[in-house]
Amino acid sequence: MKKIRKVGVLGGGLMGSGIAQVSAAAGFPTTVREVSEALGEKSRLAIEKSLAKGIERGKVTEAERSTTLGNLRFVTDLKELADSDLFIEAVVEDLDVKNSLWSQLDQIARPDAIFASNTSSLTIIAMATASGRPDRMLGIHFFNPVPLMKLVEVVRTITTSEETEQRALDFVRALGKEPIRAKDSSGFVVNLLLIPYMIDAIKALESNVASVEDIDKGMQLGAGHPMGPFTLLDFVGLDTVYKIAEIMFTEYRESRYAPPPLLRRMVLAGMLGRKSGKGFYDYSFNPPRVSSLGL
Repeated sequence: MKKIRKVGVLGGGLMGSGIAQVSAAAGFPTTVREVSEALGEKSRLAIEKSLAKGIERGKVTEAERSTTLGNLRFVTDLKELADSDLFIEAVVEDLDVKNSLWSQLDQIARPDAIFASNTSSLTIIAMATASGRPDRMLGIHFFNPVPLMKLVEVVRTITTSEETEQRALDFVRALGKEPIRAKDSSGFVVNLLLIPYMIDAIKALESNVASVEDIDKGMQLGAGHPMGPFTLLDFVGLDTVYKIAEIMFTEYRESRYAPPPLLRRMVLAGMLGRKSGKGFYDYSFNPPRVSSLGL
């Protein structure tokens, strides 16, 4: 069975840059493709910043930093990734955009190359046909922040070959991550359970069950969670949660996946959480204060 030696990462945003960092740190020559040189530079700077934080915390050595950066390349032309053994897609959560990309890649990638999507909510089989290689396509879903989170969901479709799945599992373990196998259903394992949990917290707030602070404190101290649901929502990004919830509701048509009205209003208002400076909490204060939501 052929080993994965070179990795191509499609998209250098928050997830893509994290995936590229851990791949390069594990010794894989890794090429990141962004749509512009400016975005590629932004991705490179994000990785350098992440490595600098790792050094400050004693988690990364100077030698490891040099190795990681030495294994990275940033390009804008898809053809620069042609010799990759594994392509990991981390672009916008839009099926048409992803499928257009897979179709282009099928024209330039080697026949034995594996295609993997980092999607958190779309089904992999919806991309498999567009990929031109349904037996060599699967999901490899990382968690944010990628350098710190140990879990990776490996998602095999009804058309994915056993060899493809095994090569993916071996790759994930080579990164120092812990893989779990997941069925190709929207949300896989973690989001299938996590999205309804966060939605239920918003519904409880809308129903005046308790305050943001008390719901967060209740789940931290009562259920042993490292952070409450509203802190988690702000960390993940309310727009991201809204998009995933919509995709899962479309897939399952179950009310527990439907985005609550409050979530929609906050996204429309630009209250996206930490990324925008304000969500369920206002991060212009130190420590953050609960935002006024008009409830």
